[in-house]
Amino acid sequence: MDRRWVCLATFGPIGVASLVYVVVVRGFLDADSDHGLAWPLLGALPLFVFGMWLLTVSSSRVAVLIALGATSMLVGSAYETLVLRTPDLLTESWFPLFNTLGLTADALATSSLLIVFATFPDGVPERRWERVAVHFLWLPVLVGPLTLLTTPHVVMSPFLGISGEAIPNPLAVPWLEWAAPLVQYLVLQAWAAVALALAVLVSRAAFGPPEVRARTRVMALTVAGAIVAFLLWTFAPGLWGVGLLVYASMLAIPVAAIHGILRYGAFDIGPGERGARVERSSNLLITVVYAAGVATPAVLLTPPLQTVPAILLTTLLAVVLLPVRTWMQRRLHRALFGDRDRQFGMLSELGSRLEQAGEPRELLTRLAEAVRAGLDATWVRIRLAATDGALADAPAGVAAIPGEAAGTEPVESVDLVHADETLGRIELGPRRRGEYSDEERTMLRTVAGQAAASVANLRLTAQLAEQLDELTASRERLVAAQDDERRRLERDLHDGIQQDVVAQIAGLRLARNRLERGELTADELAELQDQARETLTDLRELARGIHPPVLSDNGLVAAVESGVARYPIPLTVDADAAVRAERYPDDVETTAYYVVREALANTAKHAHASHASVGLARDDGHLRISISDDGCGIGDVSPASATSGGLANIRDRVAALRGTVQVAPAVPTGTTVVVDLPLSAPGASGG
Repeated sequence: MDRRWVCLATFGPIGVASLVYVVVVRGFLDADSDHGLAWPLLGALPLFVFGMWLLTVSSSRVAVLIALGATSMLVGSAYETLVLRTPDLLTESWFPLFNTLGLTADALATSSLLIVFATFPDGVPERRWERVAVHFLWLPVLVGPLTLLTTPHVVMSPFLGISGEAIPNPLAVPWLEWAAPLVQYLVLQAWAAVALALAVLVSRAAFGPPEVRARTRVMALTVAGAIVAFLLWTFAPGLWGVGLLVYASMLAIPVAAIHGILRYGAFDIGPGERGARVERSSNLLITVVYAAGVATPAVLLTPPLQTVPAILLTTLLAVVLLPVRTWMQRRLHRALFGDRDRQFGMLSELGSRLEQAGEPRELLTRLAEAVRAGLDATWVRIRLAATDGALADAPAGVAAIPGEAAGTEPVESVDLVHADETLGRIELGPRRRGEYSDEERTMLRTVAGQAAASVANLRLTAQLAEQLDELTASRERLVAAQDDERRRLERDLHDGIQQDVVAQIAGLRLARNRLERGELTADELAELQDQARETLTDLRELARGIHPPVLSDNGLVAAVESGVARYPIPLTVDADAAVRAERYPDDVETTAYYVVREALANTAKHAHASHASVGLARDDGHLRISISDDGCGIGDVSPASATSGGLANIRDRVAALRGTVQVAPAVPTGTTVVVDLPLSAPGASGG
């Protein structure tokens, strides 16, 4: 059977029976006298409830010691009540032995609680001398046997207010009487043990490792306050407010212990167990602390306070302290599970925040602010995924609120996933108070799922806007190219063919005049005929530049091959019989022809190649064109080359038919341009 359940089954009935006995006797049977209920109700009861509760959630050694100490305090109160109510016990022969029970109960309470305070929160001090010192804290437990053997009279508990010097102790050993003063000052008073425990606690809280100092600081301050209160209670009992200070310090001890559970996992309560286990029983403890706070003034002031004023005072305090109780429950719940109201508010506001974001950077910033505020994180970092799936490290793809040190590793993270695509990741720094609970991790995943759709939509919107800008720029380039082509045709017609026609008209006029005078010769007519033939040739070349007749008559492959002889470097055209025989939509053939011409022109001008090749193939409803050379290669394509020049012209023509262009280095040297044109492109007309 688990040790904690054995202790719970043992200490629980003993403590409850002792408490019931004290309350019944002092509160009801002897109600007319000074009840003396302050210590059992305000000092021992909160610690007893905390100890019993702790046994239900922890099997640590420290939990057992707290339960033992609190139970011993109640047993000691029951012993004192019994002795004060039945003074005839003092005359019984067995009383000296029975008195040992009361002394041992007080000593067990002192030793066990001193060990708890000195070794908080896990019961194991770090240094060797501290571990040795802890063993000596059990020395007060020997007070019963030692006083029974060394003192010839009965040594009574100092809390009874009764001297036992008149009660003989027949069990004392005469030759051990010399040790009675030593037992009195070192064991009975227990100040030596208190000083030793305080030395261990101060050593750990002030000079221990940083982690130990952080974990023990709150408990050390609480214990220091309690020791000051007890010192005043011992040496200045009549001072006003000392009793209230003592009981307030006793109520603060369970609160400090709960703080250690929530922040540092005191009493071996792990992070994953804190929420469920502490929430299960903490309301009872808060209720007891609330009841003790309500009853404290009435208990301390009765008598001389009469019954009716005591009731009125208690009622008033119950109303005044009720908001404090609610606040304590809310704070505990928030520490265990986070601020649910704030988290739900974050979820409700997140949608509107994301809708108001107009561009990715603003969206990431709003999302990071909402997550940090909702989960109380020290910082939040959101990184978007690049096209290759890698998370961005540059500021353009990262939002950090309020900002973290470079290279800081996150405590929690969750991916932004939409339609099986990872869009980015939300990374969290440590929580401002405590650790992230399972519920907060679930909330983070919910937020990530909700935000992923917004990130995907905004990302798609940005891509569409970028494509629209590119389409607009492409159309502008096409219009500019058409204007340039029109101006070229105008120049060619004006400067070339038009001038030839004007010259021919003048020659014909001169020939007519010479014919009238009988001076015209056959050679002159032959010269005019040759000029007309040259003009016709120029017109054909000009028409071929606009749309080669061979393309309309014989198809794409024949049109490409027609220029092989005029190409300045060796050029091969590779196409199978099916591709040669097939006719494609007019738009596809025209685009393919001019793409090949543009690519070959770029090769001739810039590549310094010794050979080029053109490959044409049909693949699953697409016409694939590959133009390769063995020249110097493309190197790094500059941004300017992507928006102007021959490569931009190729992209624009292909994009008009919703095709694709890929430019890559050839093997072993040179450049390869691969163009893919869908044969069912919108707007394509059949040949």
